[in-house]
Amino acid sequence: MQSEPGNQQEIKRVPNPAAARGPDGELYLFPRLVARGNYSRIGVARVCFNQAGDPAGVERLGVALEPEADYELRPGGGGCEDPRTIFVGPLQRYLMTYTAFSPEGPRIASATSVDLFHWQRVGLATSGNYRGIDIGDVDNKDASLFPVAIPHRTGHPDLAILHRPLFPGTRPEETARGPATRDVDLDRESIWISYGPMPSNGPEPYRLGPFASHHRLATPVSPWERVKIGGGTPPVMTRLGWLIVYHGVSEVPEADKPHPHCVTRGRSDGAL
Repeated sequence: MQSEPGNQQEIKRVPNPAAARGPDGELYLFPRLVARGNYSRIGVARVCFNQAGDPAGVERLGVALEPEADYELRPGGGGCEDPRTIFVGPLQRYLMTYTAFSPEGPRIASATSVDLFHWQRVGLATSGNYRGIDIGDVDNKDASLFPVAIPHRTGHPDLAILHRPLFPGTRPEETARGPATRDVDLDRESIWISYGPMPSNGPEPYRLGPFASHHRLATPVSPWERVKIGGGTPPVMTRLGWLIVYHGVSEVPEADKPHPHCVTRGRSDGAL
């Protein structure tokens, strides 16, 4: 899928799509549609296959989420970005996590659907404290949910979420001030896992959280991910355990620039 010529909603790019099988068995993508000013919507498109069964293109079906809520809008812009979509069996519905570009910065938001075409906003995910820091007040991205309840040490199954909180001091522009030979350490942006109650159709239907029991799940360990790592696809259960695809960012110096720029690479790895 590439930006459609003349389409102002996606004139910049169409990156980072979520993917899900619909009730009709078709495969759907939910790309981030980036317009001018870094204003992003979440689109919906049906994947088209050729006679050999290989994906050969997409049929655009419109916009799944347009920035409308106050937590998706900021002066001069805003956005709904980088969705991840799963089908939760106990709820018999789809849950989408996405990045809401709010006036305070990026936050984790969610929406729900029974058919992938009509989405109902649920609101911002709520989180508790970690070492005196309210994670709900920290910039956060790359959130994805496990599609089934995960046993927790409390003894009851919880909804688990992977996310990338941007704790103070861990941003690339902050870590870049350190020595070029600095070893990879736990202060870099990392993938975290948190646990919360399984949503239900209660007073605040399908709202995510409050998430608690926060743990660092994975941190940069290789040169190609020295700046940071973040989650990609939602976790997939295999016979060997949970599988995730994640991305890493490294610093690559350019000959004509005094400061390094960042390059993103991805890989898959066993998460749990």
